[in-house]
Amino acid sequence: MQFLQQPTRNLFFTGKGGVGKTSMACATAVQLADRGHRVLLVSTDPASNLDEVLGTQLGSVPTPLDSVPNLDAMNIDPETAAKEYRERMVGPYRGVLPDTAVASMEEQFSGSCTLEIAAFDEFARLLGDQQATQNYDHVVFDTAPTGHTLRLLTLPSAWSGFIETNTSGTSCLGPLAGLQAQQQIYKQTVNALCDADTTTLVLVTRPEPSAFQEASRTSEELKAIGVTHQHLIVNGVFHSEDRSDPIAVAMQKRGDQALQTMPATIGALPQTTVPLSARGLMGVDSLRRVGEPPAEDLSADPDPQLPAIAADEFETLIDDLASVGHGVVLAMGKGGVGKTTVASAVAVALADRGFEVHLSTTDPAAHLAATLAAGELPSLTVGRIDPAEETAKYTAEVLATAGDDLDTEGRALLEEDLRSPCTEEIAVFRAFAKAVAEGSDRFVVLDTAPTGHTILLLDSALAYHREVSRQTNEISEEVANLLPRLRDPQFTRVLVVTLPEATPVHEAAGLQDDLRRAEIEPFGWVINQSLTPLDVTDRTLRSRQQYERGFIEEVQTEHANRMALIPWRPEPPTGIEGLRDISRHKQMPV
Repeated sequence: MQFLQQPTRNLFFTGKGGVGKTSMACATAVQLADRGHRVLLVSTDPASNLDEVLGTQLGSVPTPLDSVPNLDAMNIDPETAAKEYRERMVGPYRGVLPDTAVASMEEQFSGSCTLEIAAFDEFARLLGDQQATQNYDHVVFDTAPTGHTLRLLTLPSAWSGFIETNTSGTSCLGPLAGLQAQQQIYKQTVNALCDADTTTLVLVTRPEPSAFQEASRTSEELKAIGVTHQHLIVNGVFHSEDRSDPIAVAMQKRGDQALQTMPATIGALPQTTVPLSARGLMGVDSLRRVGEPPAEDLSADPDPQLPAIAADEFETLIDDLASVGHGVVLAMGKGGVGKTTVASAVAVALADRGFEVHLSTTDPAAHLAATLAAGELPSLTVGRIDPAEETAKYTAEVLATAGDDLDTEGRALLEEDLRSPCTEEIAVFRAFAKAVAEGSDRFVVLDTAPTGHTILLLDSALAYHREVSRQTNEISEEVANLLPRLRDPQFTRVLVVTLPEATPVHEAAGLQDDLRRAEIEPFGWVINQSLTPLDVTDRTLRSRQQYERGFIEEVQTEHANRMALIPWRPEPPTGIEGLRDISRHKQMPV
C-alpha cells in the first residue's frame, strides 16, 4: 500500500459501512508492526468487528496481540461513553425538573451526533494528549470523525459556555456543554488532524458509483476544514478468472465501468487498489497479504455441496405485505445497501397486484422516480422527498426564530448545529408524516424513515410540549398521529435492508435495536446483492458464497423474524421490468 512507504504517525480510516475500512485499518496496523514499529490500533465504530478480523478478544484498554509482536489493539465503546456522558449531563436534573422534561433531555443525548462526539472525546485523548500514546510509533484509527463534528469542535462559541436550545427539539451542541474542560486537548486534536506531516486520512471505498460519490463528498468536506493529506483505497476490485461464468464477467464489467467514471475529486488522490478477497479478510495472515498481488490458494474448489438457505422468496414477502390491503412499508438500512431499489421493487409488485400505491423516494439522482413516473403503471404514483430542500426550509425557519436575537458567534454555532444529520431527519419529518398519513386508504412505500432515536425524540418533545406549554393545538394531525401509526404493525411494516457482510449486518442489528427501543418491531429483513442464490463457477465467487453464509445465518438465527434474499444482479435494475424481475426471482440451491 502506497501510503505505507512513508507512513505518518497517525492514520485515520473512514468510509461508509461495508466498504472494508476495518479490514484496511487492521492490515495497515499489522504490516507496520511487522516492520518493527510499535503500533496502537483503535476502533470507535459502534458496530466494530475488530475482534473478528484480528481473531483476538479486545477490550477498552490496549491489548497485545500474541500473533503480531509490537501491535496493541483496543475497542472504544462509544455506546458506553455516550451513556456515561448522558448521565453527567442529565443526572443533576433528576428530581428537579418534571419527569417528561428529563425524558426529553435523555433522548436529546441519544442520537448519532452525541455518540460521535462522545467517541471523539475518547480518542481525542489518544490523539491530542501525546503522553497517552508516547510508547507508540503509530496510532491507527478505524473510523474517523466527520467534518460536521470537527467543525463543531473548532467553533470558538463551543468553548464560551454558550448553549442554546434548538427549537427543533434536538441539538448536537448539547453534548459539548460537558466537554469544555477538554478544550485544549480538542484544539491539539484538530491541529494534529490537519497536519500533513502527522496525520493521513485514508478514504476507503468500493468500485461502485454510490460508494465513490460518498467518498468524494467526505473528501471535499474534510479538505474544506484543513484535513488535506488524503489517500484513497479502492477495496474489493474483482477480476474474473473464469470467462465462461456470466456472473463473474458481469461483475468485472460493472467494477471497471465504475472505476472509469470515478469522480475527479478522488480520482486525483494517491491511490491503492485492493483485489476482492475470496474468503474475506479475516485473520492476521490474510491481513499481511493486503496490497500484494493475489496469492490465495484457490486450487481446491470450494465445497459444492452446501445446503440451500431456508429463506422466504421475496415474492412471498410481498404477498404477506399485500394481505392487509393498505398501510405503510418502510425500507430502512444504512447507506449503500439498496433501500431505494428494494422499496421500488415492493411498490411495483404491490401495484401489479391491483393496489393503489404511492412510492416516496429520497433517491438523490431520482432515476427510479423518473422511470416509474412514466405512466406504465396507472395505479402507481411516485413522489420525491428532497432532504436538501426540506432541510433548507427548516433551517431558514429556525434561524428566523431561535437565531433572530443571537450575536455573531451564537448564530455561527446554531448554524453549525443545523448542519447536523439530526437536523435533516427532523426536517423531513413533515413530508414523511404527511406521506405516512396517506396509508389509510392505499399503500405508501418509502425508501427512508426516521431512526428510532428521531422517533423517540419527537415523542419526548411532544410529551414535554404537552406537559409544559399545554399548546397541543399547534401540532398537525399528521405529526400527532405519526407515532401511533408507526408503532401499529397492522399499519406500518418495516423491512430492514442489509448486505451479507459483517459491518452492514451488525449496523442493521443496531438499527433494529433502535427501532425496538421506539416500540417498532421490524416485519422482516431483506439481504440484498447476495451471491448465495446464484449458480456461479468462478472460484473466487464460490468462495465468497461460503463467506456470506456466516452472516446470512447470523441474521436468520439472531436477528430476523423472517428473511428474504435478493441475488446480485449483472445489471442494476432499471425500469418496471427490471424491478419486476427482483420479486419474481426464484431461489436456486447452491
